[in-house]
Formats: sequence, C-alpha cells, structure tokens
Amino acid sequence: MRGVALLIVCAAAAMSAVMAAAWEIQRLTGKSGWADAFWTFGAGLCGVWFALAPFWLRGDPPSPRAFLVAALVALWAARLCAHIARRTLAGPDDPRYAKLKQDWGAAEPVQMFWFLQTQAFFGVVLALTVFAAAANPRPGLDLRDAIGAAVLIAAVIGEAVSDETLHAFARNPGNRGRVCDIGLWRWSRHPNYFFEWLGWLAYPIIAIDLSGAYPFSFAALIGPAVIYWLLVHVSGIPPLESHMIETRGAAFLDYRRRTSAFFPWPRKEPSASAKN
Repeated sequence: MRGVALLIVCAAAAMSAVMAAAWEIQRLTGKSGWADAFWTFGAGLCGVWFALAPFWLRGDPPSPRAFLVAALVALWAARLCAHIARRTLAGPDDPRYAKLKQDWGAAEPVQMFWFLQTQAFFGVVLALTVFAAAANPRPGLDLRDAIGAAVLIAAVIGEAVSDETLHAFARNPGNRGRVCDIGLWRWSRHPNYFFEWLGWLAYPIIAIDLSGAYPFSFAALIGPAVIYWLLVHVSGIPPLESHMIETRGAAFLDYRRRTSAFFPWPRKEPSASAKN
C-alpha cells in the first residue's frame, strides 16, 4: 500500500510541475494550446510510470504486459503531443482557451493556473486506467492483449487521419469560412475526439477479468468514462461548437443538424423541401 501511495504522490507532483510549466509557457507565448501539449506529455509520462514503476518498487522486473501497456501509452502521447505542438506553433490561440480568458477577465492568470492544475489531477486519475491494465497478473500475453493493442493503434491512426484531413482543409485558402465535412468529418463532427476516446478502451480490454480473480481490473473503466465526459460534456465539444457557431454561423448549424456529434454515423441528407 505504501508503494502505491508513493506512486500516486510522485505522479501527482510530476503532473503538477508539468502543468505549472505549461501555465508559464502559455502566458509568455500567448498560445494556450501549449497547455494541451504539456498535458499530453505529462499524462504519457505518468502512464509509463504507472505501468512500470509498481514492479520496480517491489524489486521485480516488469512483466511483458507492463512493457506492452507502457509502449501503447508512449505511442499515444508522442503522436498527440507532436500534433498539438505543431498546431500551436503554426496557428493562433486555441479558441476554447481564448474564450475562457475573455470570460475570466482580470482574474485570468490565477484562474488559468488552477484550471491547468485541475487538468493535472485528471492526468493522474487517467493513469489508474493504465495501472489496472499493466498490473493484470494473468501469465504471458494473450489474445486480449493483442486486441487491446490493435484498438489503440487503430485509434491513433484514426485520430491522426482526422487531424491531417482538418489540417489540409484549413490550409486551403478556398475553404476559408467553410466547414470541414470531408473524409471522417463527414461521419462525425468530432472524429478526432471519438478516436481519442476509443484509444482509452484498449486498457479495459487488456485489464478486465470477469472471473473475479483480479477485482481491481474494473478501475480500467475510469479512463474511457472520464475522457468521454470531458470531451463530450466539458472541455471538448461544447466550447468548440460554440466557437464554430460564432465563426461559421448557418453553415455549421446545417452541418451540426445532419452530422453525428461524436460516434461516426451516416449523415442525414437534406430533405426535399430543403433542396428546393
């Protein structure tokens, strides 16, 4: 128990320091998107730490499953952190954070600091999902590990394709003021968010043991549940769509009416009356 407590304390301190650095960088550069890049980097480090450190703390070599889970977390974090950093370097301030700054007014520096520390807390909470998968004691690697790895790799690829499609669309001057509704964006208004959530399902697939021999395995459900709540109801879709309505108006409202918000689904075609 003392080992687990040490694990959590170290992870919490590391995430808090990472997000304090993110606060300072976004303040100096005026680009709040760095907060997401730093969070992804910190969450990736915490995930690797939670996957491997429990074995080291008790003097054992990490299991093959622990190494697999650590590699999956590192793959996710490296891809997403690189993408966010590129987007932040090339673009304006993230509209979601820009709106928060506007709403906070003179209190923005203090409010932003504690907002980012809240994100640090969620980074540690999500690492429990990784811990539950890595610590599963069943011997060797099996089909569930392979399926979990395949789900995460597919999610990383799907999110990368979504991000690149949007990036290419936004780079085209002819698309100025338009809504991206091509490729995966034709099936979901936020395919990148969907694939981000999908990737976190890899850990329950690896972790959960229905036999009851490993009760802690169900802690792996924390990750997908928290990510879904954050993306769909808190910091993802609501502020981003509010920004899109302000900047794209009727075009986005039509896109929203016909396209699934999160889960990919065939879009509704315009009615005959709308066409006329």
